[in-house]
Amino acid sequence: MDDDRKHRFEAVYAQTYEHILGYAMRRCDSPEDAADVVAETFTIAWRRVEALPEGHSARLWLYGVARNVLANHRRGQARQRSRNVALDTDIADLYSRSPEGSIELNAIARVFRELSEDDRELISLIAWEGLDHGEVAKVLGCSRNAVRIRLYRARRRFSKALATAGVFAHSTALESI
Repeated sequence: MDDDRKHRFEAVYAQTYEHILGYAMRRCDSPEDAADVVAETFTIAWRRVEALPEGHSARLWLYGVARNVLANHRRGQARQRSRNVALDTDIADLYSRSPEGSIELNAIARVFRELSEDDRELISLIAWEGLDHGEVAKVLGCSRNAVRIRLYRARRRFSKALATAGVFAHSTALESI
């Protein structure tokens, strides 16, 4: 039984590692944080290997686990920042400097960061992870229709925030998200 468990985990790991790493890298402040999120995600997968779905659904299940691990990671970071306000200010100053020279790209990035965490996550799962509505529904644990409605509302909020910031996105650009 242990060999079956080991082989199943190894197969899922090999098929999904790059996807989960990319997911974490796009959401963490540093590669080290992303590595921690990925390690914890696969530790949970190992402990719960019997709960891993078969085939393509395993990746979606792991996105859900990684999302929860990332939420825990962020809560831990928030607690740490609240204990040391001076360090938090230094870190905020460090990360607020952007290497992009384009004012518009900076404005888009700022507006995106100002969206609610739920809106950012939903848009990111569609745009960065390339998931369809059904796959996002599995990751978020809701219905496909709920994803469609939430995405419509998130796009509207993003578009309005961009317009307020003086960035006018083409409607087709936001629809591709």
